[in-house]
Amino acid sequence: MSSFLLADGPLFGANDRGIIVFGFEIYYYAICIVTGIIVATTLSAILMKRRNMSPDFIFTLFVFCIPVALLCTRLFYCITYPLPIKEWFSWESIRKGGLSIVGGALGGVGTGFVVCKVKKISFLRAADCVVITILVAQAIGRWGNFFNKEVYGHAVSSPSMEWFPFAVPVSPSNSVHGVGSFSDPNSTWHYAFFFYESVINACGFALLYTLAWKWAKKPNGLFVFAYFVWYGTVRTIMEPLRESGYILSGGGVPWSLVFSILMIVLGLAGIGVLLYFNYRQEGSLIGSKNGDPCGITEFIPAYKDEIPYYSKINMLGANYPPMPEEETFHYKWNKFCTKVKGWFKKEETPEKQETAEQPSEQPTEQPTEQPTEQPTEQPTEQTEQPEKGQTEEKK
Repeated sequence: MSSFLLADGPLFGANDRGIIVFGFEIYYYAICIVTGIIVATTLSAILMKRRNMSPDFIFTLFVFCIPVALLCTRLFYCITYPLPIKEWFSWESIRKGGLSIVGGALGGVGTGFVVCKVKKISFLRAADCVVITILVAQAIGRWGNFFNKEVYGHAVSSPSMEWFPFAVPVSPSNSVHGVGSFSDPNSTWHYAFFFYESVINACGFALLYTLAWKWAKKPNGLFVFAYFVWYGTVRTIMEPLRESGYILSGGGVPWSLVFSILMIVLGLAGIGVLLYFNYRQEGSLIGSKNGDPCGITEFIPAYKDEIPYYSKINMLGANYPPMPEEETFHYKWNKFCTKVKGWFKKEETPEKQETAEQPSEQPTEQPTEQPTEQPTEQPTEQTEQPEKGQTEEKK
């Protein structure tokens, strides 16, 4: 490990569990979680723009939903593990880990519902753009389990299956994590369930995101409940196959498995309710026979008086006027660069003025001497010539 060393330890460095910045170790697990959140937020903003919503609304959801989701991931783990209340939010306990994605998903969606009601925005339309991107965040976050040496299955029985990422080496030492297990001769190979779940979630995200990108018909909310069905099914299959130490079974109840099954039930029931009410109102399960079949016709602004403009990304962008030049990013960027250049020019002007004073003396002397003599002499010669001509005619 290369690092700059201090008396009490490394200032910068890296190991098999995280990186060290100014003496503080940041786990790869946390880096994976934060990376997944950033990627999901960006993709949600793009999908909002695609589905005729202001992408700025994602920042409002980000401010409220992410903290509550992280809080619920911790609470769900602490309650279902269970942990003593005094260790729920102690710094040492948090550094040891303990999060549940099921709790985070439920907490984030619930907070989003409250935010949309307060802002008077259609929850189902906003959720269609946000909830499905949770899958890509979960796909990235699962790799944090690899670095933490957790969420794996039983030991692999055949040596032919001992290859990564189908299986993962797990060191019995508590001081060895993630990549370090490959070099530990005492490591045993286990089924890499974190990898399986990561790939399946990535496939589910690609499928639902593609459908949401191209699908604009009523009813809204189908992608929200499709997420619950997809993720609930994945966890229902994977949960019983894990090592018993990674199954949340406080009081003898496999809570993650129970909530995964409830997610499937909730998803299927939600899809059925949406199709039923759409048929009652529009005369069709999908779209409409009585009116506009499009479910995203109305533009949803993030703030009052926001004006929509033409965009190639927006499915309905052709209905809006082009953005004025002074509001485009290119115009604002050029204006900013011009302003910055002006600051530097102001600093250089005193020097330029001093250099400009020296050549100014020469032009002032030359025009005064030469032009004054010539114009005065030439007219005199011209006046003399006619007098000679007149004398010759008289002769």
